[in-house]
Amino acid sequence: MSETAARGRRSIGAKRNPESADAIIEAAEAVLREAGYSGFSIEAVARRARAGKPTIYRWWPSKAALLIEVYQRQKRVETPDTGNIEEDLVGFLRNLFAHWRDTPSGNVFRSLVAEAQSDETAASALADYSKGRRGHTGRIIERAKARGEVAADVDAEIVADLIASYAWRHLLTNRLDEDEATIRAAVRYVVRGITPAR
Repeated sequence: MSETAARGRRSIGAKRNPESADAIIEAAEAVLREAGYSGFSIEAVARRARAGKPTIYRWWPSKAALLIEVYQRQKRVETPDTGNIEEDLVGFLRNLFAHWRDTPSGNVFRSLVAEAQSDETAASALADYSKGRRGHTGRIIERAKARGEVAADVDAEIVADLIASYAWRHLLTNRLDEDEATIRAAVRYVVRGITPAR
């Protein structure tokens, strides 16, 4: 931590101060690493970042919202664009499973999903995040639709939800070492349902 950071950071109101926001996210990552999800709290993050709790809550309205930003910052999942929908979806799922398996992100996201079952703010934050992810995965489907691989009347976001459901089930049951042949079979079943009628 820099000398300036150690002296504390000045809030600039509702607009995020980039230096302070980075320090808070870094503190959140450190607390998660050291204490795990069960030991994670806004109080612990505030102490570590030398930031006020009101500042954190102004920028992240809940613990879940902060954790989702931590998760997004850690997430590095390549979305392939091979020109073939099956290869794109298989590659995406393979990359996602590897990311969840090989980084702390899988545990963070699994815990968020669990908390969302009983906490409305976590459920809301997760729903907002999922909406953006649905659009992102949906673009794979839209690209395939433009190539004529997918029927014109297929709802890309519903297909994205099907892919997400498959991925989340593997995350929540800790089956992230699924072999490629099984992933490919699941993708093929989905793709068969959305290809244009011949």
